[in-house]
Amino acid sequence: METAAQPAVTPAQAAADVGGLNVDELAFDVFARNCPSRGTLEHVTGRWGGLTLCALHDGTLRFNELRRRVDGVSEKMLSQTLHALERDGLVHREAQPTNPPRVDYTLTPLGREVSERLLALITCLEDRMEDVLRARRNYDEARGAR
Repeated sequence: METAAQPAVTPAQAAADVGGLNVDELAFDVFARNCPSRGTLEHVTGRWGGLTLCALHDGTLRFNELRRRVDGVSEKMLSQTLHALERDGLVHREAQPTNPPRVDYTLTPLGREVSERLLALITCLEDRMEDVLRARRNYDEARGAR
């Protein structure tokens, strides 16, 4: 039994293929298990992604400047976070040909849009932290937590 020859797939087509579906044919739905937007949402809303994007909102930072700004992030986690955000098109990495090497990170237009929305959420949460702390206290008292 002969099979029909498969057409050659270009690298661009292969890159656009996600989970056996062509990206151009997808209706993106973050609630769908296989939707590629879910991974990006995880990168943006994970422990370090949102903080990294917001730290870059005011301008370009070098790796160590960014690490100081995002207090508590390890070198390894910041590196992984930056790689994921760069792959998603949210962060631009530019290596400067200097000695010692210098690498600058800046937001892309998409990254800026996302960071602005995250900053609005952060402002909302910071403005309402007294309410959050009160709710936590009430919750803990009602359940006898210490």
